[in-house]
Amino acid sequence: MPPFFLHDRPSPFLPEEGPHSTGEVLPVHALTPADLMDEALDPFMRNWARQAGFTAESGALLLAPSKRGSTGAADGLGGALFGLGNQPLDAPFATGKLARALPPGSWKIVSGNLPAEQAALGFALGAYRFDRYKPKTGERPLLDLGNDIDRAALERTMAGITLARDLINTPTNDLGPDALEAAFRALGLHYGATVTTILGDDLLTQNFPLIHTVGRAAEQAPRLLEMRWGSGARRITLVGKGVCFDTGGLDIKPAASMLLMKKDMGGAANVMGLALMIMDAGLDVSLRVLVPVVENSIAGNAFRPGDIYRSRKGLTVQIDNTDAEGRLILADALAYAGESGSDLLIDMATLTGAARVALGPDLPPFFTDDETLAADLSRASVATHDPLWRLPLFKGYEKDVTARIADLTNAPSGGMAGAITAALFLKRFVADTSGWVHLDVYGWNPSERPHAPVGGEAQGIRALYELISRGL
Repeated sequence: MPPFFLHDRPSPFLPEEGPHSTGEVLPVHALTPADLMDEALDPFMRNWARQAGFTAESGALLLAPSKRGSTGAADGLGGALFGLGNQPLDAPFATGKLARALPPGSWKIVSGNLPAEQAALGFALGAYRFDRYKPKTGERPLLDLGNDIDRAALERTMAGITLARDLINTPTNDLGPDALEAAFRALGLHYGATVTTILGDDLLTQNFPLIHTVGRAAEQAPRLLEMRWGSGARRITLVGKGVCFDTGGLDIKPAASMLLMKKDMGGAANVMGLALMIMDAGLDVSLRVLVPVVENSIAGNAFRPGDIYRSRKGLTVQIDNTDAEGRLILADALAYAGESGSDLLIDMATLTGAARVALGPDLPPFFTDDETLAADLSRASVATHDPLWRLPLFKGYEKDVTARIADLTNAPSGGMAGAITAALFLKRFVADTSGWVHLDVYGWNPSERPHAPVGGEAQGIRALYELISRGL
């Protein structure tokens, strides 16, 4: 069983067996307005909904008493009605609201509109709380998964998502480079993976100059983390941006732009969540995970605008903005990944504000030149309700990533097509772009949704797991 939580908290699911004090399992009827007229719905529930004015609008919840006995008195709580609205597929995880709205007890979702696995995943996603720094709340509702749901698969998915959310939500004073390495090692240890670290000045002697450059001004040393697991014929490499905090460097961010910079290691958090899912399922792959870890800090030895550095690949990079640091550390890691070769190379990073301007916080773009991979990933995104959208690696913008006195610039002038030019920069460090995909994720929910509280978020990893597990 996976390590379900980074920080200890109870499972949202009813135990499979053994004693528990949650009492009778009560039904939650997840309904569209049309279902209220269906004769298959219990007449008592149908009449109760009519008397209460319940119309099954999306997110509406109505608790219902048990059927009256011969004495005419109500016997207590008998179930609930939950509205899905007229278009339930527009909110595939609407059942997440139930995890926060239902009273404590044991519940089972009954619906002809949502697959059981989808309804259960929505509930589990909505049950997530990050309460490491606040008093724990009291009893919560528990979901009965029954016998028709693959409990191990559901717990595996939730473990990966929870790990990513927890890592992103944890502030940098408790999750700097040292602590992120500890979490990485704990994950590897749990699954018997081999974990190695290249730390501090060893990055220079082992030829990772850009990782060292970005992180050298921080109190905690920069490093490259590597995990290897499995011996399958298919080689999967995951690379995640691990900037534990980003001040912007000498091109310092304004205060408002620094408030969420604890999440700048969201790429690392997401690849760790995906790695958990792959290892826990025991997929027949050879898995490699690379996470360059730094803080982009300010000190006398910080890198400067106008500096030029030679990368691991040998390409020289002119620093035109110290706040475009994520692509620098990824460049060395991607070059290193290419030296061993992969059948599928995935990198994930909270990389550009331009991606948010283009697609918003909930729809991460992905970039690849591999048409088959693009089509497969798009289908996996739809199948798992894990939104992703392809943006082009437009060759016409390649000139924008070149510099006058160096091979490349880390910050093209003009500010246009920033997500594309960042992806084109990374492409220069990939040995074989066939089988490579870059995801520019936000890693954060700016507003609450039924299945997602405000805070850190896993994006794309369910779709990627679907892709990998099916051998696509």
